[in-house]
Amino acid sequence: MEFPQQQKPAGDGKIIYPPGVKEITDKITNDEVVKRLKMVVKTYMDMDQDSEEEKQQYLALALHLASEFFLRNPNKDVRLLVACCLADIFRIYAPEAPYTSHDKLKDIFLFITRQLKGLEDTKSPQFNRYFYLLENLAWVKSYNICFELEDCNEIFIQLFKTLFSVINNSHNQKVQMHMMDLMSSIIMEGDGVTQELLDTILINLIPAHKNLNKQAYDLAKTLLKRTVQTIETCIANFFNQVLVMGKSSVSDLSEHVFDLIQELFAIDPMLLTSVMPQLEFKLKSNDGEERLAVVRLLAKLFGAKDSELASQNRPLWQCFLGRFNDIHVPVRLECVKFASHCLMNHPDLARDLTEYLKVRSHDPEEAIRHDVIVTIINAGKKDLNLVNDQLLGFVRERTLDKRWRVRKEAMMGLAQLYKKYCLHHEAGKESAQKITWIKDKLLHIYYQNSIDDKLLVEKIFAQYMVPHSLDTEEKMKCLYYLYACLDTNAVKALNEMWKCQNMLRGLVKELLDLHKLPVVSWHTPATNLPDAGKAQDFMKKFNQVLGEDEKLRVQLEMLISPTCSCKQAEICVREITRKLTFPKQPTNPFLEMVKFLLERIAPVHIDSEAISALVKLLNKSIEGTADDDEEGVTPDTAIRSGLELLKVLSFTHPTAFHSAETYESLLQCLKMEDEKVAEAAIQIFRNTGQKIETELQQIRSTLIPILHQKAKRGTPHQAKQAVHCIHIFEVGDRFLTELFQDFKNLNADVPEQLITPLVSLGHISMLAPDQFASPMKSIVANFIVKDLLMNDRSVGNKNGKLWTTDEEVSPEVLAKVQAIKLLVRWLLGMKNNQSKSANSTLRLLSAMLVSEGDLTEQKKISKSDMSRLRLAAGGAIMKLAQEPCYHDIITPEQFQLCGLVINDECYQVRQIFAQKLHLALVKLMLPLEYLAVFALCAKDPVKERRAHARQCLLKNISVRREYIKQNPLAQEKLVSLLPEYVVPYMIHLLAHDPDFTKPHEYEQLKDIKECLWFMLEVLMTKNENNSHAFLRKMVENIKQTKDAQCPEDAKANEKLYIVCDVALFVIANKSTACHLDSPKDPVLPTKFFLIQDKEFKNDKEYLSTEMRQMLLSGKPKPAPVLAAVNKPLTVPGRRIFTKTTTASDTASNTSTNSSPLSSSTINKNRYTQSRAQENNENPVIKNDEVKKVSSNGRQLDPQNATPDAETEASPVKRRGRPPKSAAAAPAAAEKEGVAAPTGGGAGRGRKRAADPNSNPSAESVNSKMSKQQQNDEGTKRQIDLQRAVGTGALILGSEGDTEIELESSPEEVPSGRQGDSNSGDKSGWLAVSWFSPGCV
Repeated sequence: MEFPQQQKPAGDGKIIYPPGVKEITDKITNDEVVKRLKMVVKTYMDMDQDSEEEKQQYLALALHLASEFFLRNPNKDVRLLVACCLADIFRIYAPEAPYTSHDKLKDIFLFITRQLKGLEDTKSPQFNRYFYLLENLAWVKSYNICFELEDCNEIFIQLFKTLFSVINNSHNQKVQMHMMDLMSSIIMEGDGVTQELLDTILINLIPAHKNLNKQAYDLAKTLLKRTVQTIETCIANFFNQVLVMGKSSVSDLSEHVFDLIQELFAIDPMLLTSVMPQLEFKLKSNDGEERLAVVRLLAKLFGAKDSELASQNRPLWQCFLGRFNDIHVPVRLECVKFASHCLMNHPDLARDLTEYLKVRSHDPEEAIRHDVIVTIINAGKKDLNLVNDQLLGFVRERTLDKRWRVRKEAMMGLAQLYKKYCLHHEAGKESAQKITWIKDKLLHIYYQNSIDDKLLVEKIFAQYMVPHSLDTEEKMKCLYYLYACLDTNAVKALNEMWKCQNMLRGLVKELLDLHKLPVVSWHTPATNLPDAGKAQDFMKKFNQVLGEDEKLRVQLEMLISPTCSCKQAEICVREITRKLTFPKQPTNPFLEMVKFLLERIAPVHIDSEAISALVKLLNKSIEGTADDDEEGVTPDTAIRSGLELLKVLSFTHPTAFHSAETYESLLQCLKMEDEKVAEAAIQIFRNTGQKIETELQQIRSTLIPILHQKAKRGTPHQAKQAVHCIHIFEVGDRFLTELFQDFKNLNADVPEQLITPLVSLGHISMLAPDQFASPMKSIVANFIVKDLLMNDRSVGNKNGKLWTTDEEVSPEVLAKVQAIKLLVRWLLGMKNNQSKSANSTLRLLSAMLVSEGDLTEQKKISKSDMSRLRLAAGGAIMKLAQEPCYHDIITPEQFQLCGLVINDECYQVRQIFAQKLHLALVKLMLPLEYLAVFALCAKDPVKERRAHARQCLLKNISVRREYIKQNPLAQEKLVSLLPEYVVPYMIHLLAHDPDFTKPHEYEQLKDIKECLWFMLEVLMTKNENNSHAFLRKMVENIKQTKDAQCPEDAKANEKLYIVCDVALFVIANKSTACHLDSPKDPVLPTKFFLIQDKEFKNDKEYLSTEMRQMLLSGKPKPAPVLAAVNKPLTVPGRRIFTKTTTASDTASNTSTNSSPLSSSTINKNRYTQSRAQENNENPVIKNDEVKKVSSNGRQLDPQNATPDAETEASPVKRRGRPPKSAAAAPAAAEKEGVAAPTGGGAGRGRKRAADPNSNPSAESVNSKMSKQQQNDEGTKRQIDLQRAVGTGALILGSEGDTEIELESSPEEVPSGRQGDSNSGDKSGWLAVSWFSPGCV
């Protein structure tokens, strides 16, 4: 566009000034120039565009004002007035300016722009003129004239820079509005925005500039919002060049590109409409740092409060979510941190985030797993509805993380949620119900072995679950209802926590008592504090400090005193901490360790006042005035759990119960109909009643008659507690005598009335043996054995089940079980065998086992009742073995019979016996030889039982090793403590295994190998002190002995040597260090092994090379032509186990929940009937009626079976008692004058499946047996055969897929976790859930 010809001024270029204004030249002073200019300004201000005459008249003046004299005048007042005149000239002469020269116009606008800097000082006297100038320029849009100039961009850049630099917080809204109008008109009416001009705007958005001038940021933000439609294209071009094309040189702001995107998005997302796809491209960059920068940016954009980017741009959102799986750790970490803001600001995106957070919760990086927990917990603390059950589940999983930092964060996070929503009910009952599982989960963690976990659980319990800062009544109400709502395992954990704290108080008391002696030598288990190594050093230092500071000892004595109140405890802890604090030491690890100790021993919850508050709550529940229903528990549950709580506290805080009010309330509980309530109340009296006799005689006089009645007619548990409670009183012996006299005339014909008296009699004889041992002997001989145990008065239920519920057991059998327990308690009370009563009892118990529980062999008793009696007999022998005087007289045969109970045919018998065995061993109450019994568990058909046995072995071995470390005197008793010394007992036990009849047969040797490996695998996990060589030396030494059980029996000795060779084979395959020299010469038990002369040397190899190869790699199988057609189905990724599992992998023995049989083969032409499942109601079923059964008892579709499962199955060996004919053999031998082996001898103790190739009806076990005996034997073996024959069925896992069991063996499992058949199995917890936390 061409500028028009400049107008010619009137008067031939003569300058006409307004009236009264003289000529303005450089000859006059500045003051005079200013004075005259003000009049010119006034003239131009009054003119408008319609004054054509005046416009022409003052045209020359307008041109004169643009001369160099004015534009470069040094006086700022002159320049300001000239600028105002020029602005008015542009207004008057619009739309065409009187100046036609491009250079002149540029000079004029740059001049005017410079004058706008005066707007900065709002207090200046000339500010109004500056404002007038700005207002005039904005209103007329004078700068739009510059669009025609080639270098107009320079003018605009200078203008924008000036306006952004001068704006400040003293400017009013009008100033800002005029600036906005001026700049927006330039952007919106121009042809485009250059990069330089865009930079002048965007630079104000950078955080550094933003913080320097907030008003400039606001001005830029408003400008961008107003011009979004125009400027968006320019912004997109800028980011395209920087992000996509990588041209960072196009702008000085290139390095701030991500900050700018964030700001622009916050201003108006429309500004970035074309930029977002470019970010998706950058998310896939190969540069990790670049991806990290983009992720940080997008995290802020997606997580912003009102951001709708995720819904508007789903492709970008999905691409961003993909970065949760980025290979770069900082990127994944940034994504996880973003999730917290996203969950809080955008709950609708929680579903999208859940799956990605699930994966990151298992991230290999500890920091990422930690931040996942922080993310979820922070969102949950803001609003529980923001986190779904899945997200909370991730936190729950991480409480078992391998890293302590992650576990701690998860546990503390859950504790905070519990306190906020369950304790304080900040979001109502519905939210509290959503996370009610937290309390149980947190207490379950007390089962973990780590002392750090235990300490944190104790801290959480004291601060979050039952805050110790609450008032006593509120605190006890919280504890009362918490205890009522906990699950069984959580209750056990809480009980164990109190017991551990009580035990530690006892240790500290021992320390303080030792300080009263001249020489102090004290050893504290460092396992009670974190970091055992440092803890031991700190405790030594603490012991030294106690010796030097008597006041500190006094405070500590007060803290652990039974009468210490909760308030006193807080004062004591504060005083002790203050004494040990060193101001100049910022970090004091010693003080931290002492704090851990004080926190564990301080009674911050329970004192006399607390027990009174609990008893009042219990009374309210009994009266029906408590808030039980509001707290979510029924009154009955509250009463029962409340008494259980008091019972536990009576163990740990007995002194707190000594008040008449407490005991009066407990007396009321004794009169309630609920058996459990009365039982708990009696036990509380038993635990706390030592001072009742001297201080509360009225309570005693009321209590004893009630106890007397409970001992006679209460439940067995009540009778036991009642007898013990009576015994604590000085007058107890008189009342026990009265009870004993009442029980003299018992009637075996009414077994229902026998059970409680038998329990009471047993405990009376155990508690007062001097008084009742002799009178009991006649009762035992004439009534217990002769009249009760040796008689079957009723016929049992012939339903074929191997186990029934307690309610279904016949009263006569329950009485017999209690009679067996009575025998044991009587003997345990006497603790001597002078009368040989123990020998007689052991023979009786052995006979009970040999006869499968049917001692009379009249076949009146049912299978399930026989199982109960076998369990009672095995448990009785095990109980007697805990007393040294009786352990010495238990013969190897009786030990073997007892051990074989762990292979009983009934699942529940195996399970309960294993539990009893483990608990006795882990408390070091049973001799080491009984640990060998667990080796037989390798033959258990149920995977859970094998897994449980392995856990028991691990725990027992760990306990024994720890005991040896902690007790220096244990070195003298290594033979009875060192776990490696279990190997001789195990070898002897396996050599006398009733199944080990053909010592050169592969299948039997394979079983022996698996039993050996089951034990050796755990023993050989580490080669501490060259233990592998010690084991080898021990086995080699056994080969140089003879079997002490039958030293002249060549076959028995051969079996012993064969087992030794298998053991040596297993050890050699496991360890390369076993051939080194043994550190010590092993000592062998003479009760089991007969040491030979030095001349005796047994260097024979009893395993052939072929057999060794078969044991190593498995027996080779022929491959028939059709093998590929009939091979069983397999699961990809799992190895097929070559051994056929001998029974189902289920824990049920009832017909309603039958167990599936293992897959096997059988000749259909030979057998037409199949064995019923283990412990099933119907022992014989038709083969064509067999359905596949899953592990939970449901029938499966036959089409899912293997092709040959419908027609083939094999006999399944059952682990149990021997056939009765075997038990009858000694009796027949005695009639013939042949001495029978004591306790049954070889071949007894387990029922074996019949040989399928034999004819059961024709085979005779003993040629000298009578015809009737042969018929009975044939019938029995026929029944066994029917049980032994089974159908092929798939063993199904919990998800319905085929589970091919992988047994452990040295050659099959080379890793460090060999033999752990339960590794990764979800049922592993169930297998050991019965343990108390202190045992597992």
